[in-house]
Amino acid sequence: MRISEGQCRELIKKAMAARENSYSPYSHFRVGAALLCGDGSIFTGCNIENRAYGPTNCAERTAFFKAVSEGRREFTAIAITGGEEETVWCYPCGVCRQVMAEFCAPDAFEIICARSEEEYKVYTLHELLPEMF
Repeated sequence: MRISEGQCRELIKKAMAARENSYSPYSHFRVGAALLCGDGSIFTGCNIENRAYGPTNCAERTAFFKAVSEGRREFTAIAITGGEEETVWCYPCGVCRQVMAEFCAPDAFEIICARSEEEYKVYTLHELLPEMF
């Protein structure tokens, strides 16, 4: 793990807080994400559903799009939490992985999938998306 355990726990905590803002009336599956930028700033996001489904946006992409729209282009790590219970592992979907590939170094960017601040798994982007565009 390249980021410190303290940074990891901070990102998880912020992702869990972002999950509280989820708009998920259809799936009832709330997701939060916290994205660490190269300059140390953190952008959060939650999933935002739409009854037409296509306009739905994942928490990870929400965080990335907020950061990019504010001029950030360098990213270190993202923490993702999903569901209501600490029994669920939540991983980024394929579309989110491809968005990460647009902006992140495959062997350096870390993806933290967390059940809680104490229980999490860390992957590189390359591990979760080995054959990216």
